[in-house]
Formats: sequence, structure tokens, C-alpha cells
Amino acid sequence: MPVANSPKVSENAVNNKAMAQLPSVSQLSDVQPTDWAYQALQSLVERYGVIAGYSDGTFRGNRSLTRYEFAAGLNAALNRLNELIAAGTADLVRQEDLATLQKLQQEFAPELATLRGRIDTLEARTATLEEQQFSTTTKLNAQIIIAVSDTFGNRVGGDAPRGSRARRDRDESQTYLADRGRLNFESSFTGKDLLRVRLEFGNFLNSNATSQIASVTGTGMTRLNFDTDSNNDLSIPHVRYFFPVGESVSFVIGPTGIGYTDITETVTPASIADDGNGIPSLFGEYSPLFRRGGGGAAVNWNINKDLILTLGYLADNPNLPFEKNGVFNGGYNALAHLVYHGNQGAIGIAYSHSYTPGGKVGLTGGTGSLLANSPFGNSIATSGNIVGAQGYYRFSPNFQMHAWGGYIWATAENSGFSDISNGTGGTDSLLVNKGDNANVWFGAIGVSFPDVGGRGNLPGILFGVPPRVSSSDVRTEGDNAYHIEAFYRWRLNDNISVTPGFWVILNPENNSRNDTQYVGVLRTTFDF
Repeated sequence: MPVANSPKVSENAVNNKAMAQLPSVSQLSDVQPTDWAYQALQSLVERYGVIAGYSDGTFRGNRSLTRYEFAAGLNAALNRLNELIAAGTADLVRQEDLATLQKLQQEFAPELATLRGRIDTLEARTATLEEQQFSTTTKLNAQIIIAVSDTFGNRVGGDAPRGSRARRDRDESQTYLADRGRLNFESSFTGKDLLRVRLEFGNFLNSNATSQIASVTGTGMTRLNFDTDSNNDLSIPHVRYFFPVGESVSFVIGPTGIGYTDITETVTPASIADDGNGIPSLFGEYSPLFRRGGGGAAVNWNINKDLILTLGYLADNPNLPFEKNGVFNGGYNALAHLVYHGNQGAIGIAYSHSYTPGGKVGLTGGTGSLLANSPFGNSIATSGNIVGAQGYYRFSPNFQMHAWGGYIWATAENSGFSDISNGTGGTDSLLVNKGDNANVWFGAIGVSFPDVGGRGNLPGILFGVPPRVSSSDVRTEGDNAYHIEAFYRWRLNDNISVTPGFWVILNPENNSRNDTQYVGVLRTTFDF
């Protein structure tokens, strides 16, 4: 048997997986009784059980092996003999075989020592990992966002007389620095399911949970898509569990912090619809239709490999057993979403129905005007129906386009006087009758250029019309606001990106009397 001097395991040994231990030498298709080594192989296989073949049932006895391969086989033989002796079957071991193995052990002492040293090292590393890892099934995914931002332009209602107590005749915003962090602990129990528990902190909001930037500009159209949390208080705002049932059906359940984006896709490129690495504005990230949630469940049905139907129900406060709360007696959102995936893109058609008790109305997720968000004021219980279409197409590896649009019809569910936005920073008390209706439109189109300027970089622009009340039994908006945005994500490495972004809001709050708003942001994101 030729023995090579190379210390490396041969390529054939690496590329071919050995089969299970052979019970008989006859299972080796390329070993015949006439072969000169047949008796030796038969003894090693059937007497000592230390020979295995390759996965195709061959032994390949004419191939050269290295000293390290021979040492590995010798080590297996020594271990097997020790097992036989320990089991009281020493009579099966021939004295001449022991003498031969002793000589071989002396000859290959350096290789055996190296081999066993490597095994000891691997065992030690494995033990260390088992002792130090947090869990065998849990991993941490985290994202930290640090952003410096400012707006330019007089506050909404800037036509107020100079020196008036309203002080809307000047730019009230200052350059500010804030952060948001998310720590996602993700666990799998079957390899196919996923439990996510999120810890979150940030300081973009006021103590009353309103946006700081919207407070000083007078409009939510200036909001960043990551302006959440206040005082950097740590909370657990999100618990989600995903599990499949069969090959085509899966479920998502969660008691808190489950949004439409957690039960279905927004049909917007993932590189765009990302708080830390996509477009910076709240309105530009994805369709306002998907900005709603709570706690509940959803089912996803893969009708075929290209067509997915999502049905979901989310209650506003499912954990509160009080009046106007709970799973079925309070505010809720119900979704039906059908998505078709093509080779280069996807398109989705969605319908959402919602009911919101007075005091919590938010039809557009804070992305449009105050009137569009609550067309009957915040004190009137409101039901809403939204239909929307959204999609994207990738024309080439470096050029993609996406668009979305929607229509909302809302209905007042009770009567009474309500404070309703007048579009210039104030409110008017108006009478709302049960059954009053209001209609809202919105839409956007964007283009982006993946990997232009470097791998992982993403420049993009977006033009949109934020939600606007086009008709109503109470109050309409005569003008359209326009959102024009540009950004450039610069990927420093796999874990850090820097994104300068800038957008302009013409006719904020859908009122041409308001000054144009300019928003600038420099966002740094750490993913790990």
C-alpha cells in the first residue's frame, strides 16, 4: 500500500463522504474475492468493524493515501480494539494483530499525537461555545440609528400676524441629534418557526408620545420613519411568532406591536422600506395603508409559488379587558392582501377595514395632513375602508422603480361637536353627524439605483402626494401637498451605513397658505 508524505488530506478524501460502517466486505462493489487484499479487508470489516466504503459502495483500493489519512484509520482501529477489550471480547483480538498495531503505533506516533491534539482542541472549543452561548436556539439581531436633523421654513400657519401669541411666523425647529435602538431576540424551536421579542429605546418623541419634529413644524409630513420612543426608556413593544402549517400555509400571532408589515409584505423594494437603510421619510417608506397594527393573528396562503394571499386581524388593545378595548370590543384593523411575484418584481392589491373609538383616530398612520388622519376630528369614532395597489419592478441590477396609491372612504360612527383641523395650525369646533362620509387619496412613485457608486450603496428619489381629503360632509382640502425627496445610502461596510437625505413639502397640510417645508437628515445606522 503506497504511503504519501504530504501532511494534507487528499482531495478525494475531502470530496467523497464515507458510507456507514460495512457489515460485510461483499458490499464493496470494486472488491473481488480474487483480489490479493481480500482476506485482509474481510478480517478488518467483519472481525474488527473498522473499514467503511464510499457513498457509491466502492472501496477504491488502488488510490494512494496520505500519512494523515493512514493515521486516522489507525486511530479508528486502536479505538475499536480498546472497545473490544473493554467489552470483555479480547479473545477476538489476535496477538499478531496487536503486535502489528503496536509497531504501527510507534511508527505513526507523531501523526497520532497531532490528530488527537486536534480532536482535543475541537472538543474544548465546542465545550466553550456550549457554555458561553446565550441559547442553542436564540440569536440577536440589532439595529442602532443615530440621526442629526433639522427643518427649514416657517411653521404651518405662518401667515399669523407677527407678534401674535401663536408665533407661527417663524421657523421654530432647531438642529437636533437623536437615536433609536432595536434589539431583536429571535428563537426557533423547529427550524421553520420564528419567535421574535424586541427591546427598543429612543428619544425622537415628546413625553406625550407625539413627534418632536411634527410638533415644531405643525405637520406630520416632516416626520422621519424612525422617530419613535421618548427619553430612551427601554420597552418591549413587539412580540411576534411565525409558524408554518404544511407546505403552503403559515400563521403569525402576537399580543403587541404587530403591524401589517409583520404579517405581509409592503410590495416595496426591501432596500427602500427599511427604517435604517432605506428612504428616511415616514411618508416615503411605503404605502400609508400598511401603517396600522396592534395585536392579533394572520394567515398566509401560498396559492402557488408566485401568488400569496394574506388575511389578518389586529386589535388596538387586545390585552385590556376594559370598555372599548379587548380583542373584539375596541378598535381593530382587518386586512386582505393578494400579492403576485414575477421574475423581476411584484404587485399587490390590498383591502383594509378599520374601526377606531373616539380619541384614537388615525386613518393614515400620521403620514398625511391632520385632517386626512382624522377627517371628523379625534373625538368621533370612525370606521375606514382602504383599497390600495402597490408594486415594483427591477429593470436591471442597478435600476428599479416602485409605486403605490390608495383611496380611503371614512364614516363617522357617532354624532357631536368635534375639534377639526383647519389646515393652518388650528382647529374649529364643527358638528359631525353619525353617517357623515369623507374620502381621501394618496400615492407616490420612486426610482432607485442599487449598487451605483459602490457595492451596497443606494441613491434614490421619490415624488408623492400625501393623503388629502378630496370630498367630505364636514370639511375638505382645496390644495394638494407634494412630497419630493432624494437620498443616498453610503455603505461603509456590512454593519455601518450613512445616509444623507433631503425632502421638500409643497403646500404642507394641503394648504397653499402654509410655507414650504424643507427637511434635512444625516442618518448613521449600525446593524449587527
